[in-house]
Amino acid sequence: MFGKKSNNKFHDHIDTLVGANTHIKGDINFSGGIRIDGHVTGNISATDDEHSTLVLSDEGSVEGKIKVANVIINGAVKGPIHSSEYLDLQVKARIYGDIHYTALEMRLGATIDGKLFHQDKLPSENRHEKVITLIQPEPEVPDQPQQEIRSHLNKSSVSKNEYDNRYK
Repeated sequence: MFGKKSNNKFHDHIDTLVGANTHIKGDINFSGGIRIDGHVTGNISATDDEHSTLVLSDEGSVEGKIKVANVIINGAVKGPIHSSEYLDLQVKARIYGDIHYTALEMRLGATIDGKLFHQDKLPSENRHEKVITLIQPEPEVPDQPQQEIRSHLNKSSVSKNEYDNRYK
């Protein structure tokens, strides 16, 4: 009845899993989907800009910068998050760092110790945007009565000051 349209463009399956008893020290670069149940000390970034997805479970934690298009967090993050598409902070999410987002969903119970920066989506080369060229307006033409008065003043022997004193 009140269902939302599903317009999710993120990767809908997990290609990589970091298990609950795993601790990784170093940067992770991935494409597709990744789920982290363990602990990562290092930066996480995706090579696929639009459809990459990071899922951080309530048991997982990341200490480092996250730069992924779609991010779903239910664990702890110490570091900045850059999400160019969609960011979902679930009930147990704990963020200690600044967040740069385009679309944000935050559940009751999630906490942020940092600043939020909304970023507009940059136009992509694949999108068709309309460009409208504005035509400059034509210069204004003085009203006819003013032109007649000016031509009359030039032809007559009455000075401008005399005319102003007589008719104003």
